[in-house]
Amino acid sequence: MGRSLNRVQLIGNLGKDPEVRSTSNGGRVANFTLATSRTWNSQAGERQEKTEWHNCVAWNSKNYNLADIVERYCKKGKQVYVEGEIEYRSYEKEGQTRYITEIKVRELILLGGRGGDSDDAGAPAARSSRPPAKASAKPGSEDFDDFPGALEESDDDLPF
Repeated sequence: MGRSLNRVQLIGNLGKDPEVRSTSNGGRVANFTLATSRTWNSQAGERQEKTEWHNCVAWNSKNYNLADIVERYCKKGKQVYVEGEIEYRSYEKEGQTRYITEIKVRELILLGGRGGDSDDAGAPAARSSRPPAKASAKPGSEDFDDFPGALEESDDDLPF
């Protein structure tokens, strides 16, 4: 049997502030919506735009606290890179079966630079597969020791 792959990569803006909650067993989860847009010109030369909304879920794990990172650094309108897998599930509500599509976040990187947003100074790139990055880096600091893996070779298959 051949291999399969369930991998999603998105760059978009948060539609609203994330909702973070604790589960009954002490875990934490963050839910947020991410908007991705594409634009094109119609045959008549008019500019068209379509926005897709993605439901994203980030959990704290024993290796990394993604939900805590989302709670602290992600706000409405913030541009982020999200990587994870797509999951379809259903649930019952008021006797009706409802279906939902979610992105299970494994990696989150804050984008958009510092452009006046001083509250993301030192915000780490969150990877669930690495130990937590220190969130205490100073703005403008060139000290990459605060970000584990920042200069390490990545596992991407890039041709250069």
